[in-house]
Amino acid sequence: MMTIEDFGARVVSVWQGLRPATRSMVERALSTPAPPQGPAATTTTNASRRETPYDARSEWELSRLLAALDERATEVDSQSLSAEQSRDLQRMTETCAAVLNREARSSEVFAQLLERALRARDYARVDEIADVMTARLAPSELCETARHLNPAVRAVAQEALLQLPTAMLIGLLGDPVDAETARTALESQADEYESEEARIVVHALQQVDDAEDDF
Repeated sequence: MMTIEDFGARVVSVWQGLRPATRSMVERALSTPAPPQGPAATTTTNASRRETPYDARSEWELSRLLAALDERATEVDSQSLSAEQSRDLQRMTETCAAVLNREARSSEVFAQLLERALRARDYARVDEIADVMTARLAPSELCETARHLNPAVRAVAQEALLQLPTAMLIGLLGDPVDAETARTALESQADEYESEEARIVVHALQQVDDAEDDF
């Protein structure tokens, strides 16, 4: 049987700091068969989210646990895990990532999931995370991800922004933090997707810029 102590002091510390509800969430996921892939997985995920209220604190706790598990998996020291322990660690790590992928609604966690998939060069998972991110993140959270320090994460999020309705991007233009990011996305919609609505907005913004320059 897998024991948390097998995974090192940091994992143990994070695990012991989880609230009972968060710990139970992980334990249930570990005891449940892997969910189906494709459209059936989407249906299952949507049903699960309707049944379970969003818990921002659990998301934060799971994010810390995933980071500790990933760190343990990359350690090379004199107390290396056995083959069986390594399999258990991988299973727990991927289970934690799957729960986050199902529940996450924050920019920080989606960036964490993207970085993991990019490190592993698992581009199918990158696409899957990007699709979920577009559907679930609030526009302001998506903009935040599009400003991430990691250029690869930025690129994925910026592409995801282009999938938003033009009207939604227009609504961000009045935000002092997100306006520039939204404008860049509108310009890309106009140029790459040949959106007439985006082109009109970009043209109007340019006229405003030109008028301000005249002063």
